[in-house]
Amino acid sequence: MTNYPLGDFLIRIKNQALTKGSEVSVAKTKMIVAVAKALLDLGVLREFVEQDGNIVVKLAYRKKEPVLIDLKLVSKPGLRVYMSVDDLLKKKGPKVYILSTPKGIKNSKQAIKERVGGEVIAEIL
Repeated sequence: MTNYPLGDFLIRIKNQALTKGSEVSVAKTKMIVAVAKALLDLGVLREFVEQDGNIVVKLAYRKKEPVLIDLKLVSKPGLRVYMSVDDLLKKKGPKVYILSTPKGIKNSKQAIKERVGGEVIAEIL
């Protein structure tokens, strides 16, 4: 059993991408399913399947290279980080954030479009 299942899930995805693995299996929670859907919308994941209380995600590849280049956990159990819409608009570059907003889990592009801020879960490159 892990202390921070969402962080464990994201780091497993990062490690599989670094080793050019194809799939990750973790225990299913509502938050992990929501983050997996957000990653699927970004194109980082090819698909995810729920099986017997677990979730199996398959990483997306383009030209035999994983789409996910880098992933960094921003909020941790001991230190939560929040961003408003204005803070998200100030961030430039190819980085995309996964946020937990009052309207559910969103990536930074969706959050800006819907004008909501929230807790920054991860930063994806």
